[in-house]
Amino acid sequence: MSRIGRAPVDIVAGVEVSVNNSIVKVKGPKGQLEFPISSRLTVKIEDGSLTVERPSDHRDDRAQHGLARSLINNAVIGVSQGYTRNLEIRGVGYRANAKNNVVDLSLGFSHPVLVTAPEGVTIETPEQTKIVITGIDKQVVGQVAANIRAKRPPDSYHGKGVRYEGEHIRLKPGKAAAAAG
Repeated sequence: MSRIGRAPVDIVAGVEVSVNNSIVKVKGPKGQLEFPISSRLTVKIEDGSLTVERPSDHRDDRAQHGLARSLINNAVIGVSQGYTRNLEIRGVGYRANAKNNVVDLSLGFSHPVLVTAPEGVTIETPEQTKIVITGIDKQVVGQVAANIRAKRPPDSYHGKGVRYEGEHIRLKPGKAAAAAG
């Protein structure tokens, strides 16, 4: 049995979960999400918790079991608390400025880099070197953060670029260290 699939999902107060024709709808104070799950799985809602059950131990059923439970859990957390990803910018002259969910990035190129946030995601810049991405869909928030990071990933020699907050970059020694050894 899948340990993740077996675990019940606690439905927080103020969150409504409904399943209709293998489409799960999760509604909460921050918004609403809906997504499909496998039609072979059954979802039972009892006493403020939700469980996902599979019909057999077939490989496809096992694969979908844990996935469906994780998607439902992420949606419940998203509509009740939301998700946040923080990015840091390091480098001389590197900065970000957000206006109307469009981020203007100065990353050492000859042109500014503009990134537009999709619907349901907000991007803020509390400082010129910090970017805060928030939303209710975990996958979309993570993808927007990854897209911004991909514009100038951290350099492995100096560490300059866009990185996740708290991300550790192992710096390589430069030419001088190789010549000395």
